[in-house]
Amino acid sequence: MNRFSEKDWKLFRSKLSDWQEAYMDRLNREYIKLLSGKGNASDKFWALEKRIREDKQDCGVQCEMSRSTQFYVMASLLREGAITFDDLEEFSDD
Repeated sequence: MNRFSEKDWKLFRSKLSDWQEAYMDRLNREYIKLLSGKGNASDKFWALEKRIREDKQDCGVQCEMSRSTQFYVMASLLREGAITFDDLEEFSDD
């Protein structure tokens, strides 16, 4: 299950940073929307601080990149919405 080919490992390493950049770009747009909304500045500040604290635990922001965790990182990226199944089309079926 978590044994990927050398080709898949290299492909994963080459794509991960782009996936993370796109995910963080989406998060940044969400943060801007949060800060631009109605309400007290302090409420928006603390809501943003809480959101960033939670989001930085996502694999779409940072993750351990190793062959042994590749499957779990890819599953987390899917769950978080950082990638879709279309992003995995280049990988082998195994």
